[in-house]
Amino acid sequence: MHNRVVIITGASSGIGKALAKEYASKGFNLVIAARRLELLEELKESLSNVEVLAVKTDVTIESDCKSLVEKTVEKFGRIDILINNAGISMRAATTEVEIDVLRRVMDVNYWGTVQCTRYALPYLLETKGSLVGIISIGGYVGLPARSGYSASKFAVRGFLDSVRVEHRRSGLHVLVAAPGFTSSEIRKYALTADGSQQGETPRNESKMMSAEECARHIYRGVKRRQRKLILTFIEGKAAVLVAKLWADLVDGFIYRTFAREPDSPLK
Repeated sequence: MHNRVVIITGASSGIGKALAKEYASKGFNLVIAARRLELLEELKESLSNVEVLAVKTDVTIESDCKSLVEKTVEKFGRIDILINNAGISMRAATTEVEIDVLRRVMDVNYWGTVQCTRYALPYLLETKGSLVGIISIGGYVGLPARSGYSASKFAVRGFLDSVRVEHRRSGLHVLVAAPGFTSSEIRKYALTADGSQQGETPRNESKMMSAEECARHIYRGVKRRQRKLILTFIEGKAAVLVAKLWADLVDGFIYRTFAREPDSPLK
């Protein structure tokens, strides 16, 4: 893995931060990107065994995505892996949520992936590298009170699946990874109906898969050049499988699960 280079967006916390540590432990040089530069710098200081470039990046801004790729190539001369991990969630009934909230979620989750991918793709094709998108089980089944979130993750899956087919003869590897519920900050910063941050998670984080375990699975998925990775059994693989066979049954189960959350928007 010596001299191989991985870009990780949304690396300041959660799965992104865990991925940075996982790839550093395997000897990869890192480019870590997020809006919170101070947290990136803290992470950089803790990863002393490899070269690390921290780039303040808002993936909703096209010029930031272009600059991220340009700075990577300027420093390292190559890109072997791009992990589109930056993401934001929302929690509100569709009848109450402001349209701008749905637009903001799509801008981060979908357009952030599209923009980073577009500028990194020529370099990934050169190295026959890996393009990775972190979606969610919500990218396979619709989640109530998360309509904008699920829509964005469905969109990412469709985009990356299309890129895979388009470049099937080029040697490019494309992985769409869908973690189940994973302990991270995403629920803390989820947007409510008016666009304010949720603040407190409505779910028991201690019962979720850790970000570190999730990162290990994703690392292995990239190494094995898998095309699809669905994590956790009941909330992940089983839900996706059963949704294909008994869609209404899964809809009912998901509705009841989310309706039981404290202060659920579901009436």
